[in-house]
Amino acid sequence: MTQRIHVFALAFAFALAAPAVLAQEIFIYPAKGQSADQQEKDKFECYQWAKQQTGFDPMQQPNVASAPTQLAPQSGGAARGAARGAAVGAIGGAIAGDAGKGAAVGAGVGAAGGALRKRDARRENEAKQEAAEQQAKQVYGQGRASWESAAKTCLQGRGYSVN
Repeated sequence: MTQRIHVFALAFAFALAAPAVLAQEIFIYPAKGQSADQQEKDKFECYQWAKQQTGFDPMQQPNVASAPTQLAPQSGGAARGAARGAAVGAIGGAIAGDAGKGAAVGAGVGAAGGALRKRDARRENEAKQEAAEQQAKQVYGQGRASWESAAKTCLQGRGYSVN
């Protein structure tokens, strides 16, 4: 009994939502004098039929789950670069006779290089995320267009003028 109530509640929710989805971009005129109740019934049934035919549900939010997950930012880009640069600079400075000065110069160069690598990685992640979002929007738009075409076909088959 409770399962029947849940099914009815779900069907009722779709019945309320389907006309709103159809009304977003599709204009429907009852060319054969259909009543308002018949129009609502036909809208809901065509919404369901178009969803079944296309596999697309305009009531669902676009899925961006296929977007690549952002890589964790590298910790200590500048600090890590500075440490590496200092080590290399100290060796070079020791050969030249001033390990301290070589370490200081190496630390500065290494810090700058580490910060640049970290910035470049962040920009690359942002570009990948943006590309994935654009692709998701394109896929959603194609699905929506296919669903609208199917919904219009269904409504026209039931005697409505659709634009």
